[in-house]
Amino acid sequence: MKLNMGCGYNKLAGYVNVDSSGACAPDVICDLETFPWPWPDSSVEAVRFNHCLEHLGESSRVFLSMIKELFRVCRHGAEVEINVPHPRHDNFINDPTHVRAITPDMLMLFDRQKNDAWQRDGVANTPLAHYLQVDFALARVQLTLTEPYLTQFREKQLDEASLQRLVRHQNNVVSEYRMVMNARKPD
Repeated sequence: MKLNMGCGYNKLAGYVNVDSSGACAPDVICDLETFPWPWPDSSVEAVRFNHCLEHLGESSRVFLSMIKELFRVCRHGAEVEINVPHPRHDNFINDPTHVRAITPDMLMLFDRQKNDAWQRDGVANTPLAHYLQVDFALARVQLTLTEPYLTQFREKQLDEASLQRLVRHQNNVVSEYRMVMNARKPD
């Protein structure tokens, strides 16, 4: 099974399209902040959150419960696609329904291998993978650059280090993160 979470009017063929609003006529009406979700353990091979996850889990307790539910329904190797606005872009800042910034660094907190390495190295990151009994590996991160930075980077006027400095210190350099995580479950 494949889930298109918070689909709105953007339904995908081959997916169970899920939304909390019946107005968009999803396949399943489900409030993702209410638990448990209506899918069996280890039944999902792919999950898509396309500009949805940043609207959910204003409370840390609710957000972390969502991560636990996501892990519960995913089978080993399940691909979780997460597309979100970059937290330093006006698209994120100006929408009052955006309640949580979703970043690659935050998603790595749900990776047991990273948690183990941080503990060995004495890093202060919270080992959420262990606390929540989840394990997601961040497999891919893609930045959507805005202009003029996209053209400058393509034309080699900006190198990778300069671009990373701009992304860290300026708004509106990147409009979105496109990330993929994979669930790791024991056989």
